[in-house]
Amino acid sequence: MLPGGCYTLYGQVLSPCASLGQGLKFSPSSPAQAQIVHAGQACVVKEDNISERVYTIREGDTLVLQCLVTGHPRPQVRWTKTAGSASDKFQETSVFNETLRIERIARTQGGRYYCKAENGVGVPAIKSIRVDVQYLDEPVLTVHQTVSDVRGNFYQEKTVFLRCTVNSNPPARFIWKRGSDTLSHSQDNGVDIYEPLYTQGETKVLKLKNLRPQDYASYTCQVSVRNVCGIPDKAVTFQLTNTTAPPALKLSVNETLVVNPGENVTVQCLLTGGDPLPQLQWSHGPGPLPLGALAQGGTLSIPSVQARDSGYYNCTATNNVGNPAKKTVNLLVRSMKNATFQITPDVIKESENIQLGQDLKLSCHVDAVPQEKVTYQWFKNGKPARMSKRLLVTRNDPELPAVTSSLELIDLHFSDYGTYLCVASFPGAPVPDLSVEVNISSETVPPTISVPKGRAVVTVREGSPAELQCEVRGKPRPPVLWSRVDKEAALLPSGLPLEETSDGKLRLERVSRDMSGTYRCQTARYNGFNVRPREAQVQLNVQFPPEVEPGSQDVRQALGRPVLLRCSLLRGSPQRIASAVWRFKGQLLPPPPVVPVAAEAPDHSELRLDAVTRESSGSYECSVSNDVGSAACLFQVSAKAYSPEFYFDTPNPTRSHKLSKNYSYVLQWTQREPDAVDPVLNYRLSVRQLNQHNALVKAIPVRRVEKGQLLEYILTDLRVPHSYEVRLTPYTTFGAGDMASRIIHYTEPISSPSLSDNTCHFEDEKICGYTQDLTDNFDWTRQNALTQNPKRSPNTGPPTDISGTPEGYYMFIETSRPRELGDRARLVSPLYNASAKFYCVSFFYHMYGKHIGSLNLLVRSRNKGALDTHAWSLSGNKGNVWQQAHVPINPSGPFQIIFEGVRGSGYLGDIAIDDVTLKKGECPRKQMDPSKVVVMPGSAAPRQPLPQLWGPVAAFLLALQR
Repeated sequence: MLPGGCYTLYGQVLSPCASLGQGLKFSPSSPAQAQIVHAGQACVVKEDNISERVYTIREGDTLVLQCLVTGHPRPQVRWTKTAGSASDKFQETSVFNETLRIERIARTQGGRYYCKAENGVGVPAIKSIRVDVQYLDEPVLTVHQTVSDVRGNFYQEKTVFLRCTVNSNPPARFIWKRGSDTLSHSQDNGVDIYEPLYTQGETKVLKLKNLRPQDYASYTCQVSVRNVCGIPDKAVTFQLTNTTAPPALKLSVNETLVVNPGENVTVQCLLTGGDPLPQLQWSHGPGPLPLGALAQGGTLSIPSVQARDSGYYNCTATNNVGNPAKKTVNLLVRSMKNATFQITPDVIKESENIQLGQDLKLSCHVDAVPQEKVTYQWFKNGKPARMSKRLLVTRNDPELPAVTSSLELIDLHFSDYGTYLCVASFPGAPVPDLSVEVNISSETVPPTISVPKGRAVVTVREGSPAELQCEVRGKPRPPVLWSRVDKEAALLPSGLPLEETSDGKLRLERVSRDMSGTYRCQTARYNGFNVRPREAQVQLNVQFPPEVEPGSQDVRQALGRPVLLRCSLLRGSPQRIASAVWRFKGQLLPPPPVVPVAAEAPDHSELRLDAVTRESSGSYECSVSNDVGSAACLFQVSAKAYSPEFYFDTPNPTRSHKLSKNYSYVLQWTQREPDAVDPVLNYRLSVRQLNQHNALVKAIPVRRVEKGQLLEYILTDLRVPHSYEVRLTPYTTFGAGDMASRIIHYTEPISSPSLSDNTCHFEDEKICGYTQDLTDNFDWTRQNALTQNPKRSPNTGPPTDISGTPEGYYMFIETSRPRELGDRARLVSPLYNASAKFYCVSFFYHMYGKHIGSLNLLVRSRNKGALDTHAWSLSGNKGNVWQQAHVPINPSGPFQIIFEGVRGSGYLGDIAIDDVTLKKGECPRKQMDPSKVVVMPGSAAPRQPLPQLWGPVAAFLLALQR
C-alpha cells in the first residue's frame, strides 16, 4: 500500500489538492503548555477544597502519570517530586519522559509531582498533581493497668486501658468490640472511648473503669478506611483475664560481665511474670549479634568470645501488656592495645628539654577493656623502680588520658639517667602484658621536623602514586601526623582528618586532581616529648591533561561563506597550551598563522576557512596538548540544512473514510534555521507502515522557506487503523540535510456536531469520547475480527465491522453468561451544545440471533437535570447483515445520545453498532438506503465491491521508490 497526498506551502500551491488556506501562514515558536492526566490504577482523581488535583492510589499499585504537552518546537518534559506542598527540594532523580511510571508505589513516594515542559520559548510550563498513597497496616493493641486507692484505702479501683494504634492513610475509623458486641459510651457506663492528645487519629483508647467481672472478656479493635481503594478492614483481638500482667525479668549474671578472650559465654534471661506469655528477644548494641552467637528463647550463647564482641546485650520481653521489660548485660572482654609513652620536661619552668636539677615526668598508657582494671609496673635498667622522695609513681594524672601511670623524677640527677620500662597487665588474666621502653640520657632531646631539600613541592601526574616526606630528628623520634591545610578539603585521601606514619612518609596511590594542595606534617605528642608539636608543609601539585571546549560542535554555513573554528582550553595542569594540531578528515593540516598575543601562554587555537565548499565540508579536529596529555575539539562543518521540526499541535489531523478503510493525515512542519545555510529546494518524504519494509518515497518541491513558516502535506490512502513512520529530509544545493522522523497514529476525533465529517468508526480506543454508563448492568465491548473470542457463541453477532475487513472495529454487547433477561448496557456520547433545531443520528446496526432483545436510541437532555427520552427502538432478529438507521432528533438544549442494548431471552442475542454520525439538519427521506445494506459472508446476497483507488497513480508512486 502506497499512500498518496497533496501538499502546499501556504500561499504557494504546488500541485492540485484541496484548498488549505489563503495567504502565507506562519507558525511562530509557541511556549510550552502542559496538562497532567492519569492512566494507572488510580482509586479516584478529584479536586480538593483548595482546587488542587489529588490522585489517590493504593500502596503497591502502579502509578502512571502522563504529561500532555503542546508548543512548537516540541517541548521536553521533566518530572520531579517533592515530599509535600511546603517543600521545594526535589527528593528523587528527575525523569525526562512524558510518562511517569512507578511500579508497586510505596507510601513514602506520595507527595506532589511536577511536570515541567520547556522548549526554549517563553517560560516553562509547570503543572502539578498531589499523589495520595492509601494504606492500612495491621493494628497493634497494648494493655495498661492502674490501681488507685479510694476513700482512705477502704478499697481499690482497678482501671484498664486498651490502646489500639495503626498506621493508615486516610485516618482509620476504630470500632471496639467485647466479644461480638460493639462498645460505645451510651450503651455501657463502665467504658470510655477516646483519642489521646497528639496522636493525629492513629490511636483510640478503650478505658474500662473500675473493672467489673463482665469486663474480663475478649476485646477486638477493628480498623477501617471505609474500603477506600478496596482496602479491607483489619482487626486485632486481646483476651483480658484476672491474671493479665506485664512481663518481668531477671538475669542469671551480673549486669557487668567481665570475661577473658576465648571463653564461651552463656547468659540466661529468666521470665518472672507476665500474662499472656511474653516473647523474649536478644539484641546487641552497636550492631547485630556476633557471628556464631545463638539466641534461643531467653538463653544467649557466644562461643569463643573475642574483644570485638564487647558491648551491651539487651534482653527484651513483650506481651503487649504494660511496658516491655528490659535487662542489659555489659559484656567486657579483657584486652589491651596501643601502648604509648610521653616525656614531659619540667612544666613549672616551661622547659622543653631535659636538664639536671629540673623535674621530669615519664607517662605510660594502654587502651584496655576494662580500662580501670589495668595495672602498671615501672622498671629501671631491668630492676623494679623503688619509690623515694625523688621518685614518685602516680595514677590518673588529670592532664593525661584516664588510667595513665606516671613516674616523676624530682630534681633530676645524673644517676637518674637510664632505661625505664613500663609494663601494663591484667593480674590473673590470660591476657599478654604490654610494655614500652624509654631511654633517658643527655642525648634525649626534643624533636625537630623539616622537609628534605627539593621535596617541598611534589609534582606528579594524575593516576600516579605520590610520596610526601618530612624528616624528624631527635631522640626518641615520635610518629608524624599528616593533615591537610586546605579548608575546603579538610580530609585526607584516606577519608581521615589525621593519618599517622612512623617514618614520616605519606604515601598516596593513584592521585587525582582534587588531591592537589598543601599538606601539613607535625610531630605527635606521644612516643616522644610531650611538648608543642613541630610542623612543616609540603605542596602537592597534580598535573592532568587539558579539558577543552567545544568537545563537539556542529557548524553550518552556506556555500561560499567563511567559517572560524576556535578550540579553547578550559582547565588543565599546567594551564597552558604547549601545542595545537589541526586535522581534516584525519589528515594533518598546516599550522594556522600565529597571531601575536600577550606574553602569557595561549589559551586557545583558531582555524579560519575562507569559504565552505563541498570539498572543505567534513570533520575537523584540533588536538591540544599541555605536555601532560591532550584533548580534542571536534567540528563537523557542512552546508547541509538543519532538520525540519514537526508541528504536533495540528487540530484534528486525521480524516477517515470507513467504507474504504482508508484515512488521511495532515502533516505539518517548520524548517529549523532555514537562513543558516542555502535555501531549501525540496523535501524528500518517506512513509512506511510499521512492521513493513516497503516505503513510499516522494520529492516535495518548495520555494524559499522562511523561518517559522508552516508547511503542510496531506498523506492519503493510509490504512485504518495502522500507524506509520514518516521521515522528512530537506535538500539544498549542497545536498541532503538532516532527517526528522515521527510516528503517526490513527485516532478518531471526539464527536462534535460542529465537525463537517463527524462519523465515529470506533477505530480508536478512546471511542470518540463515548463512555460507559455507570448505572447500567454491563458494558458495551469494542472488538474486531482479530480480537474476537474464538470460542464465542456462533449464529449471533457480526463477523466483521461494516467495512468487512478484519482490522475494523465495532461496538457490541455480549449476552452470554452471566447476563440475564432484561440486563441493559448503555453507551453515552459526549455532551453536545445544541446549535441547530434539528439533528440527524445515523448509524449501522447488526441484530442477528434467535434471542435478540432490543436496541434503543435515547436522547438525554441537560437543560434542567438529566432527562432521557426514547427516540428510536428496534427488537428481534434482523439477519446476519449490517443495516443503517437515520433517526431525527430536535433537542432543546445541551444533549447526549445513548445507545441502549437490552439482553433478550438467551445467549444468542449479540447486538452491534458501527459508524455513528451526528449531523445538523433533517434526516434523508429514505430511512433505509438499499446501498447501505451490507450482507455478511455466508449469506446469499452479493457484496458490493470496494472502489479501486489506485491504478496508474500507484504505478507512478512505485517508480519513485528507491
